Amino acid sequence: MANHDEPSNNVHDLVEKNVGALIVLICVAISFATLVEIVPLFFQKDLNEPLPNMKPLTALQMEGRDIYIREGCNVCHSQMIRPLRAETERYGHYSVAAESVWDHPFLWGSKRTGPDLARIGEKYSDDWHHVHMINPRDVVPESVMPGYPWLAENKLTGELTAKKLEVFRNFGVPYTDADIAGAAQSVKGKTEMEALIAYLQQLGTAIKARR
Repeated sequence: MANHDEPSNNVHDLVEKNVGALIVLICVAISFATLVEIVPLFFQKDLNEPLPNMKPLTALQMEGRDIYIREGCNVCHSQMIRPLRAETERYGHYSVAAESVWDHPFLWGSKRTGPDLARIGEKYSDDWHHVHMINPRDVVPESVMPGYPWLAENKLTGELTAKKLEVFRNFGVPYTDADIAGAAQSVKGKTEMEALIAYLQQLGTAIKARR
């Protein structure tokens, strides 16, 4: 009969009983898996270059993106369609990495209190979006989304718009000097509602055009 009080010479037993060694080996295993599975993706051309017909966000769309984040839209809506039949039949073509190369940070999300918005661009008219933002139940009776009527009243000043484009150019987004110079003037006086709708209307349009 085995004596369980005697020291074990089994490497597996020794590792399991040594918390420090176990933690180190777990970290080594995770690091190795990361090197094998994730690091090669950084060097794949099709994952790191934009779609051929992609254009950077305009100044107005950039302001709309910030409003989208500020109002927490990305908390309830994802922008990532998985390559599953149930997903693609409802939302359209599955998301591809090239669509997000200029997103800093990306807004894929994971929670869907509301529907995915990755392909919402040009699906509805600007007027539809305006009504939906004021009172969602006017166009979607079962909606639990709150209204955002203040967006139609708040005006953009453009004070920081050029700076935002400059920051994104530092990330590799191809904004020109002319884009940056005219950014403030192109958004000044526009409402936050116009900016948000402009942002929504471009979502997913690059891959639609490619197809």
